Amino acid sequence: MISKLVKLVIAGCMAACASLNPANCQTVDNNALPYKADSVIFEGKQTGLHYGATITMPNGPGRHTAVVLVSGTGQQDRDGKMAGHKMFAEIADYLTRNGIVVLRVDDRGVGKSNGNYATSTTGDFAADVLEAFHYLQTRPEVNPKHIGLLGHSEGGMSIAIAASKEPKVAFLISIAGLCMDGYDALIMQNRDLVNAAPISNDDKNRYNQINEIMFKAARQYADSANLDKVLNERYANWKKTDDEWVKAHNIQFDHFRFPIWSYVNQATSPWYRFFIKYDPAPVLAKVNIPILALNGDKDVMVAFKENLANWKNLPAAGHDKDVTTIALPGLNHLFLPCQTCTPQEYASIKAPFSPDALKIIADWVKKRFK
Repeated sequence: MISKLVKLVIAGCMAACASLNPANCQTVDNNALPYKADSVIFEGKQTGLHYGATITMPNGPGRHTAVVLVSGTGQQDRDGKMAGHKMFAEIADYLTRNGIVVLRVDDRGVGKSNGNYATSTTGDFAADVLEAFHYLQTRPEVNPKHIGLLGHSEGGMSIAIAASKEPKVAFLISIAGLCMDGYDALIMQNRDLVNAAPISNDDKNRYNQINEIMFKAARQYADSANLDKVLNERYANWKKTDDEWVKAHNIQFDHFRFPIWSYVNQATSPWYRFFIKYDPAPVLAKVNIPILALNGDKDVMVAFKENLANWKNLPAAGHDKDVTTIALPGLNHLFLPCQTCTPQEYASIKAPFSPDALKIIADWVKKRFK
């Protein structure tokens, strides 16, 4: 849930390709790896799309537990590359070294995957997750009864929706996965980002005020063809009051800017309309499988207390007994140690994905699916 929302603030391969063109199959050089890695392309039977992916498999014989890695907001390649950090490549490497098959997939319109990301919703991304899940069921290296889903950020929504539709999903792992009402998540995320910004308290109050006005209108009129008109009217009314405030405080050089044009364009998109109406409660009420949810306690994108509490309480309407939630100290949204912990800092952090988080994930899976 990074790229779209931050803009609102202050500014084997052969088996996989048997029915496809073999030229599309590329085998990764395995000489330096203690496991097998193949680049594959598989077809989505329900979506009609094709997906480029990398599957990593332990060298040992038999059928293994497997997991699909699911990205958050913003187009990402199969490595989950964000601000120079290849999150999913690191996770896949660690888990496969620990005996787990991992499938990581290019998002729609990225790499070897087709499809239109811009017109897709989280519901569509959940459909992509199910296509990846069903592909893993065909792999001879995979135990079809031990396939789970791991989602980051908005990917937490995607894996919850997917699991609510597919009873054969064996487990869920959330890493900073969103598990809140979409409107509440937007309010909380933007407040955290605004409060972390190097601006005056007055401007922080102004951003929080106009954000709340716009988000409420977007939720109320999410299904309306006149949403753009409503948003522009709400902003214009607020701007009159705000201009009077600026004049009353004798502010000669006002640097406050709300990106109304770009916000309206985003808010009227299919993705935003779906997101702001999302409610995890009825979705997770249908899910009763082992769940692991991890968050960094310095995450300003997905509030750790509220989201971890929902992961704990909402599955199977509170009757899912095998739910583990852990807050990891000092980590940001990408599970990196941080100072300011804002998205602007990500690229300057040289540390890898948290080794503690990786060990927790691998141990949790191995304990339940030997």
